Amino acid sequence: MVGIQNKIHSHLDEHKIDKVPKIIAVSKTFKIEKILPLIDYGHKDFGENKVQEAVDKWTEIKLSNPDIQLHLIGKLQTNKVKYAVKIFDYIHSVDSEKLAKKISDEEIKINKKIKIFIQVNIGQEDQKSGTNVDELSSLISYCSEINLDVVGLMCIPPQDEDSVIYFEKMKKLNKENNFNELSMGMSSDYLKAVINNASYLRIGSSIFGQRY
Repeated sequence: MVGIQNKIHSHLDEHKIDKVPKIIAVSKTFKIEKILPLIDYGHKDFGENKVQEAVDKWTEIKLSNPDIQLHLIGKLQTNKVKYAVKIFDYIHSVDSEKLAKKISDEEIKINKKIKIFIQVNIGQEDQKSGTNVDELSSLISYCSEINLDVVGLMCIPPQDEDSVIYFEKMKKLNKENNFNELSMGMSSDYLKAVINNASYLRIGSSIFGQRY
C-alpha cells in the first residue's frame, strides 16, 4: 500500500495535481483474514462486487469499525438492492432509471443516504454495463429528480486498448456535469487515471496479490 501511495504522490507532483485520490482496496474474493492487516493499518475504503459476499464478510467488521466505507463496484441486480443499500456506503454501478428508482425507494424505507456513481459504458462495449454517453444527461436528471446523491461518474475502459483515451473522455464528461468525484483506474492503469483527475482508484491485485 505504501508503495502505491508513493507512486501516486510522485505522479501528482509531476503533473501539478492537488487533489489526492482515495484508494479503494478491492477485496472481492479475498477472505477477511487477508484484509484485516489493511484495516489494522488504518485503511478505510474497500470494494466488493457481489452483494451477498459483502454481507457475509463485512457486517460484523463494519459494526466494530464504523469508519470503514464499503463500495459496491460490480453490477447490481434490482433484486439485491435492499441488501446493498443496507451494507454499502457507495454504489459505483448505477446505469439505469429502473435501478436508480429501486435504490431511492430502499433509501427511503431505511432512512439511509448512500453516495452514487453513474457507470458510463465509455467504450461502447456490448458486453459491459453502463449507460451510453448520449443517455447520460437524461439519467443524471432523473437521479436528481428522485433525490439520489450522485457524486460522480465511473467507467471500466476496454481491456485491450490504452485507457488514457477513455480516461480523458471521462474527465471531460465529469467536468461538463459538474461532479467532483470520478471513479476509474485499476491495478494496471491507476497512474493514468491519476493524471486525469480520478478521485477514487479501484485497486485489488496490486494490494492483495493475484486472485486464484
